[in-house]
Amino acid sequence: MSKPDELLVNIAGLVESGHSNQMSLTVVAGGAVITGRLAAEAVWRQRVSEVLADSARLSDFSTVFTAAPRKEGPPTHLHFHLARILQGSVGIPETGGMYRVAIADVSAWTIGDFTYSDSPR
Repeated sequence: MSKPDELLVNIAGLVESGHSNQMSLTVVAGGAVITGRLAAEAVWRQRVSEVLADSARLSDFSTVFTAAPRKEGPPTHLHFHLARILQGSVGIPETGGMYRVAIADVSAWTIGDFTYSDSPR
């Protein structure tokens, strides 16, 4: 989107302000479909830092994520946790990941996340 969707910016703003950590969202960005739950940037950064700190090969990168997020102006990114990139009938990774998506790159979105099941409906 050349101008970020005002509704999406407002949703991200509510998540950032701590009013909600339960918002599930699905977005299309750069042709990828990403589905999951939004987190405040500070919470997202802390979790990414913890994961990296626990890695023998990547622990040096954990400090990059401990810097305070910028607080001026409206949110510019969505921070997903428990998220998956949808590919065919599966979500990658199966357990969910941590994704950061620029709001300006979102071309479509919907409230809620998508899940898949191997069992017939």
